[in-house]
Formats: sequence, C-alpha cells, structure tokens
Amino acid sequence: MAKIVPAALGIDAERALLLLRNMLLQRAVDTRGFQLNRQGKIPIAMGSEGHEAVQAGTGLAFERGRDLLYPYYRNTGLILACGFPLVDLFRSQFARATDRTKGRQIINHVTARELGIASISSIIAAQCTHAAGAAYALKFRREEGRAVFCQFGEGATSEGEWHEAMNFSAVGRLPIVFVCENNRWAISTPQDKQMANADVAARASGYGMPGAIVDGFDPIAVYETVRAARDRAVGGGGPTLVEAKCYRFLSHTTDDDDRTYRTRDEVEAQRKLDPVPAFEQRLLDGGIISQEELAALRVEITQTVNATTDAVEGEPQPEPGDLYGNVYADSDAVWI
Repeated sequence: MAKIVPAALGIDAERALLLLRNMLLQRAVDTRGFQLNRQGKIPIAMGSEGHEAVQAGTGLAFERGRDLLYPYYRNTGLILACGFPLVDLFRSQFARATDRTKGRQIINHVTARELGIASISSIIAAQCTHAAGAAYALKFRREEGRAVFCQFGEGATSEGEWHEAMNFSAVGRLPIVFVCENNRWAISTPQDKQMANADVAARASGYGMPGAIVDGFDPIAVYETVRAARDRAVGGGGPTLVEAKCYRFLSHTTDDDDRTYRTRDEVEAQRKLDPVPAFEQRLLDGGIISQEELAALRVEITQTVNATTDAVEGEPQPEPGDLYGNVYADSDAVWI
C-alpha cells in the first residue's frame, strides 16, 4: 500500500521521494566532481550545493517529452531531473570520446536534443534569447501543451540579453517560464552591487508579466510555483518570472576562492538552512521514509556515482584529429 503523505506536504509520497533522490544525487555529483578535480582528473568542477531544492522542484514540474529546457552552467541537478543520463554527465566532465560533444565542451555544458535539453553557452544570459526564440517557435507552430523553461542566476539579469528575452516573451505572450536561481553572488559580485531592487521578481511588472518569489530551500514550494507558471504558459497566459531565493555554499568553481569576497560566518549562517538535510528531516517526520531507508538510499547513490566515474575514467579520450570534426553539418573538412 502506498504511503500517505500528510496534507501539509502537498504532494504524494512518490514525488516527494523523487525530489529527495534528485537532491541527494546532486550533492553526490558535486562531491565527486570536486574530488576528481583535486585529484587532477578533471580540469574544473562547478558545484550546485544550495541549489538542490530549486533544481529538483523545477525538474519535477518539467514535462518530459513535451517541454524544452534552456539551462545554465550550474544546472547539474536540473538536467538529471529532466532525464539526462548520469554517465553522459561524467563523460562531459572527463572529456571522453564517448561524450555527446566528443569532449569539446567544458564541464556542465551538455546537450540532449531528444530530451529537449538545449546546449549550454558560457555567455551569461545568452540562453535567455535562445529560449525566447524556442517559445516563439512553439507558439508559431501552434504546438499546444508545451512550454520552455529558462534558467539563470541573478547575475544574468544584469545582461542585455535577459531584458530582451523578457520583453520579447511578454509582448508575444510566449509559453515560457523564466526561473532565476538567486544565490546572491554573481561570482564575487553581491546582489546589492548589481541592482537596487531587493527582489529580481519585482522587475517582472515592468515587462507586463507576473513575478513570483519562492523559498529556494523548499523543493515542494518551488515545484508548486514553477508548475503553476508552466500551467499558465501552456494555457496561453504568457510568461512568468519565478525568483527562487537560495544560496551558493561553495566557491563559484574550483578555480575560485570565495574567501576573498565573503566571510566564513556568512556561509556558515546559510549552511544552517541547507535544503538537503532539511528535506530529509521533513520526510522522516512525515513517515515518508525511515532512517534505514534513507541510509540505504544515500549508500546506493554514492555507489552509483562512484561506479559511474570509475567506468567513464576508463573510456577512451578523443583522438587529436577529432578536433576538426563535428563542426560543420555536411563536412568535417578543415576550414582554411
């Protein structure tokens, strides 16, 4: 018999456990990535610790096989929640010949057309205009029941592409959900050095779309908010700007030292709000999972991540000549 979730939880046990599994997987992938970097096995790692609830909740709202995702570089957990294979994620990190881009991209720059996951660009906010274009195509083709998800950090909202995408989407009433993962730091720049507004969502009204603020440490609240925005989009109501307030616990990447721009006291204070143990306890208190089941789930995920990285590490590296392939649609000939 299925476990009954208390009404306060808001969703059924199956989806609650999906959220927990994704959040634990994100944390395990982050841990492994930083270990591999320190071992000299991958050139750089980029963690999403503190973003787990945002990405798990958004991923649960994403309709596989229907929706399109335009992620950004800190969306490890989100792409996994949307169906991206774990093995392909590590193939990207190791830059193996078996990688979907044949080792041509840096870490977290993945793509999977068949899953509706668009290629990631390192240019901040470039994915926003791409996402708006995709949403326009869905509307132009009258492909009902489909929406575009566009993810970014608050730093992207200082870029012109973001404003262009917001305005174009609002004017066209496009089926798109903009999700800002506001972790308060655009690398080393705090939010109050970027904007006078306390809330990114306050900017939505200037474009003629609704803005919503949600607790980015609560995966169920994120799911419900993003799902409502998706329902509005596919129903012809146009775009919504969702701001999920979270925090980045780790440095921007393994090449960054966050001690140069924020205090340890600040980070430790935010750590008390860590969404992973908080959600674990919530499900324990609700009787959705037992301590024994939780311990077994953690072990399973850790073993899966470690076994996957061990297997991928043994896969072949790209041949030097492959540098010139996979560039042009009809020919691999070197352009001179």
